[in-house]
Amino acid sequence: MRQKPLDGAEPEPLKPAPSLSPSRQSSKTPSRHPSPSVSTPFFSDALLPPPPRSRFAPPRSAHPPLVSCRSVYNYTRLNHIEEGTYGVVFRARCNDTGEIYALKKLKLDEEKQGFPITSLREVMALMIAGGHENVVGIREIVVGDTLNQVFIVMPFIEHDLKTLLADMPHPFLQSEVKTIMLQLLSAVAHCHANWILHRDLKTSNLLMNNRGQIKVADFGLARKFGDPLGEMTQLVVTLWYRSPELLLGGKEYTTAVDIWSIGCIFAELMQGEPLFPGRGEIDQINRIFQLLGRPNDESWPGYSSLPLVQKINPIGPMFSTLRQKFKHLTYEGHNLLSSLLCYDPERRITAEEALKHPYFSEHPLPKHPDLFSSFPSQAAGERKHKSLVSPSAPVREDRMAKDSLADLDSFV
Repeated sequence: MRQKPLDGAEPEPLKPAPSLSPSRQSSKTPSRHPSPSVSTPFFSDALLPPPPRSRFAPPRSAHPPLVSCRSVYNYTRLNHIEEGTYGVVFRARCNDTGEIYALKKLKLDEEKQGFPITSLREVMALMIAGGHENVVGIREIVVGDTLNQVFIVMPFIEHDLKTLLADMPHPFLQSEVKTIMLQLLSAVAHCHANWILHRDLKTSNLLMNNRGQIKVADFGLARKFGDPLGEMTQLVVTLWYRSPELLLGGKEYTTAVDIWSIGCIFAELMQGEPLFPGRGEIDQINRIFQLLGRPNDESWPGYSSLPLVQKINPIGPMFSTLRQKFKHLTYEGHNLLSSLLCYDPERRITAEEALKHPYFSEHPLPKHPDLFSSFPSQAAGERKHKSLVSPSAPVREDRMAKDSLADLDSFV
């Protein structure tokens, strides 16, 4: 492997791009984020009061500047870490400093129409949100010899929570769960405040270093959103962490889809295994109904009008059995879990609200991250981990699988 830049010299950096912020129009639901006053032209529609902004719409933010890229030969590959839907991750050493980094090679091999929008979204999301202490940062973008060799350079972090949970003889302590949850909620609140939907939160995308610090990673399905949120693709979020509004065909979803995923992660941290390990979309929604009860228009306004509701035959009890499943959880802990797993997206708690929940201030208090136990790192090749078969992130270009709710006509 070559160990120096291809051209022998670094190119001059480009001038920073101008700060852009698309105008946000109003949505249907009220917001906790006040909208700035804007002067309107004098025509008839201007005399009508503007609709309230969405409660999921944060204040405006600016795009960061882009600079030119160095060569991947500034790094020496050490070992393969993992392969996901949108990239392959390696551990590598910087030739200049000797520091260890994670390099994610973006999957561009089949791209026929230029640089894929999915990869652009991932890079921009990392550049915007990566300044937060609980979001994985981006050091630089490096390139290889061909147009399909593009790498994101990120800090190397020893563990992911999925691997740790698979190897641990017992789940995390309540004090440790609180510490992890506070860091996760802080990261997601930061993303939402900067107009970013992650859309693939799960334990394998939550990294933890040997000092107990959590980093949200893998923004391959992330995207910026506006106000109103508008229609977006339904095929997002790995199946086990996918919200019921997505499973039932909702197209105008909100930041609440990330909150549902956080609720699933919260439960998984406490019991050591996924909460809803569905074998397909039909099984997934049935598992949700079995635990949380069958929804209706009273518990979830607009439920009956979702595109795929008429194609299912709901099973399960009328009421939630979540309390019986997590008997050890305190009243406040159960209240937080129920608020995260609320059927109605409009009533689902926000990340900012969850950070202030009384659950985090009751005994036992969150453990300081420095007091977490250290574990051998599978990513660094220090040990092998137990295999845990779980679904991968959805590929947006693909059609739904044969067992999806959209294909239920053949079963009706």
